[in-house]
Amino acid sequence: MLVSANKSLIQIEPIEEKRHQWISVAAYYQAELRGFIPDKELDDWLKAEQEYITFQIKVFLIRCKEDGGMSIADLQSLAYTVGVACPELINTKKELVREIQNISQHTPCFQIGKQRPCDDEFDCQWRAECRKLIAIWCRQNQ
Repeated sequence: MLVSANKSLIQIEPIEEKRHQWISVAAYYQAELRGFIPDKELDDWLKAEQEYITFQIKVFLIRCKEDGGMSIADLQSLAYTVGVACPELINTKKELVREIQNISQHTPCFQIGKQRPCDDEFDCQWRAECRKLIAIWCRQNQ
């Protein structure tokens, strides 16, 4: 995609290309750390991909804490960044958080139920947002 700015053209990379580049570089460094031993390339890639997802989520949650919350549009953007398919079709925070948690291999809090609160999950990065959503859910289902 090309965008005009001050009569010059600036190349804007799609998120997928940036994601691929970030993961490629991280996978290379993973391979370098293990001495480029063959047949471990997929493991390097998958580890780098998980690190990318974790990094994106941490940055997102820090920004939301500073900004005072997260909107559905913010969650859709994060979901797209980490690889959730068609996040623009998901219209609730609960479902967006669940999909992001699934792709990041985090135990989806909303499958646990209200009998097991977030306190049981050690150092859960979603704790504050989950508690808000569970409180809303409980009020609606009383």
